[in-house]
Amino acid sequence: MRALQYVAFGQAPEIREVPIPEPRPGEVLVKMTAAGVCHSDEYFMSLPLEEARLPVPRTLGHEGAGTVAGLGAGATGIKEGDSVAVYGAWGCGFCRSCAAGAENYCSQGVPWPGFDAPGFMADYFIVPSPRHLVALGDLDPARNVPLSDAGLTPYHAIRPSLPKLVPGSTAVVIGVGGLGHLAIQMLRALSPAQVIALDISEDKLAFAREMGAHAAFLSDPSSIDVVRGLTGGRGVDAVFNFVGVQEAADLAAKLVGPGSDIVMVALGPGAIPVNVDSLPGGTSVRAPVWGTRQDLIDVLNLARSGAIKVETEPFALEDGPKAYERLHAGTLRGRAVLVP
Repeated sequence: MRALQYVAFGQAPEIREVPIPEPRPGEVLVKMTAAGVCHSDEYFMSLPLEEARLPVPRTLGHEGAGTVAGLGAGATGIKEGDSVAVYGAWGCGFCRSCAAGAENYCSQGVPWPGFDAPGFMADYFIVPSPRHLVALGDLDPARNVPLSDAGLTPYHAIRPSLPKLVPGSTAVVIGVGGLGHLAIQMLRALSPAQVIALDISEDKLAFAREMGAHAAFLSDPSSIDVVRGLTGGRGVDAVFNFVGVQEAADLAAKLVGPGSDIVMVALGPGAIPVNVDSLPGGTSVRAPVWGTRQDLIDVLNLARSGAIKVETEPFALEDGPKAYERLHAGTLRGRAVLVP
């Protein structure tokens, strides 16, 4: 079968022929219907191999959807032909975090698809347990596969802040890309807060307004006074930062008011110092990772209700390298999706 693999540092991923895997006891063989292209792939491919600490060659892709094509002995709860999305934050299933339903915070370091384990950008892939599958039902895989990360991650970031996003509150989204455009829609669907978007291009600001942002401004120092002006000078109640550079982190810290949340979602070197003098009193800084399986179920239900919609651009599997080029160039409107 075909697989899009990252082979060596400094080289573009390439299509290679690999054996079709066979499901072992408890495992599920899935035939790919769609796989999402993500910035985190590009981030890890930009790191020297010794720093990234990831195996090569490896099949890329941690956003996956497909139809069940085979079941290993003892795999129950699903049947061949089912249309499924994959929950990719695989955990051990037994540690304290997993027992609480938060496999994304598993303490045992179980390999994740597309990083430590083979990913979903292949004609077929193996999922280690049916518990990592969620029914897609009538949702189009090619339009909705990004929800398994690009939707799941902002939902998991936003949900704990909802008690602060009451009427009269303000939330800011920094970075209107694959995750940010969904964060805007989720904030509008789940809270009465004023939603402000910040980005570095006018095209992205127009995109943000189209996605439902009440206002959108260029992400530079001039935006600080403008945004604070919209809060009566108090500062915003929550900032969701989807850009991993230091400038974005610094901006987030200057926008918030007392008792606010700063949620650092993006991979990258941007960081915020935290002590009693560095931020307004009571400010909470979080760095969430991915989301829970229940979060993914919630996100898919939001999509079914029509409350959120992923902006996607399809590419054939063999055009995967071109999709990563477009991602790097910043010319994708929303999320790239590979289809067979």
